Amino acid sequence: MKRITYKDLVAEIAPQITEYFPWDIEDKMTDDANILFLDVRENQEYDTMHIDDSLHVPRGILETAVEWDHEETEPELVEARDRQIIVVCRSGSRSIFAAHTLMQMGYSNVSSLKTGLRGWNEYDLPLVDLEGNPIAPELGDKYFANKLLDYQRKPN
Repeated sequence: MKRITYKDLVAEIAPQITEYFPWDIEDKMTDDANILFLDVRENQEYDTMHIDDSLHVPRGILETAVEWDHEETEPELVEARDRQIIVVCRSGSRSIFAAHTLMQMGYSNVSSLKTGLRGWNEYDLPLVDLEGNPIAPELGDKYFANKLLDYQRKPN
């Protein structure tokens, strides 16, 4: 049996998902103020920097956050089944999986931020910290830089 990788899974699901580059979303933001940015990164990632007014629901609790009667229920997300949702993560891969999950669960207008917040920052769109203070793009560049450690790399 062939071993399937994370990249294989992303490549398999991506054609089913509408993806937008940051500049496409910038245009949409002026046309439609009712966009819900859904950030599916982990808590510490979101707390460091995020899109202002984005809704934070970590990928690990997404399935229960979209339904009533769970400790993780997020009412704004439960009630957004027909609202335009743009799912964001660091690089645009986790958001593919999250958008796919939302579509399977009946959400009708879901897309993913291609290039993730890394690309958002590179395009100089605004990010804020947990207190809502603006983040300098240079700080974002450092934060989103690839930080693979030697022991995380595939052996030769």
